[in-house]
Amino acid sequence: MADMTPLRLAEGEYRFACLVWDNEPLPSGQLVQLAAAALGWKKSTTYTVLKKLCERGVLQNQGGTVTSRVAKAAVQCAESAAIVDKTFGGSLPRFVAAFLSAKPISDAEAAEIRALLDAAHREEG
Repeated sequence: MADMTPLRLAEGEYRFACLVWDNEPLPSGQLVQLAAAALGWKKSTTYTVLKKLCERGVLQNQGGTVTSRVAKAAVQCAESAAIVDKTFGGSLPRFVAAFLSAKPISDAEAAEIRALLDAAHREEG
């Protein structure tokens, strides 16, 4: 498996990247305004985190226009895999059991999960 470290984001980095994913492409000045409103960040904080995420290859800032270089789904996948590995020893069934014991799901959610499992099983087999 490829190194997923660049895709692992701290909570604040993830919330910041969501601003980009939800609004891209956007001028860096607009991103400063969004980060101030949504995260309470100062301009300097915004540019520091932007630079860090650009260096890690998650975002890019070209000519003052900010866009993503990594899809939100890829970051979510890396994060969820890391949680399963760290907390449940890599056992997806243990993760699902723990999740379901804490939060009931609707019939529609159960059907959607069954369809996802069936599709993943077909891909593997």
